[in-house]
Amino acid sequence: MMTATVEDPERASLAAAAASVVLASASPVRAALLRAAGIPITVDVAAIDEAEVKTSLRAARAEPAAIAEALAELKAQRVARRHPGSLTIGADQVLECDGILFDKPSDLAAARNQLLALRGRDHRLVSAVVLVRDGQRVWHHVDRADLKMRNFSTAFLDRYLQSAGDAALSSVGAYQLEGVGAQLFAAIDGDYFTILGLPLLPLLDILREHGILPS
Repeated sequence: MMTATVEDPERASLAAAAASVVLASASPVRAALLRAAGIPITVDVAAIDEAEVKTSLRAARAEPAAIAEALAELKAQRVARRHPGSLTIGADQVLECDGILFDKPSDLAAARNQLLALRGRDHRLVSAVVLVRDGQRVWHHVDRADLKMRNFSTAFLDRYLQSAGDAALSSVGAYQLEGVGAQLFAAIDGDYFTILGLPLLPLLDILREHGILPS
């Protein structure tokens, strides 16, 4: 025998609102963070030429924070057009070391060269998140984390890349702090979620303000 259950109206309202949250990112890490935090999302990847945008912004001498924020908003705006009424999340991350900006490596050889360039040095990650609804930016947040890589051996580096495989290519730093990539570091100063590419706690706060999450 089936039993009918009367759903809590507030819970039903929140579920309906949460279903209208769209993530304009191809990052499986960002999607996993949001879902693990209890936010059902629709993933809709923005088709933009990030390299071209970054080149233009670099030529204009934009700061890393401005670059990350501009790319995050561009992604959100592009996808929001396809989801009227929904809150669309755009996010981006920039890695800067001594004035040089790093992109996601194209292959494991590029990842190896990038990690050799960062070995034993300090660098920073800047992560930006932007919320857009119906073409209007309703909120944004930019956060920074400072990281120091230890002076690891090339033998260790090769073992790391063999272990990480193509997963190393999904990160702008060619590392995954949530996994074996933690062994690359000597010190970290900053928010864990920011390092993963999404300042999650401020985002959860604004989603509560918009009724997406219970307060």
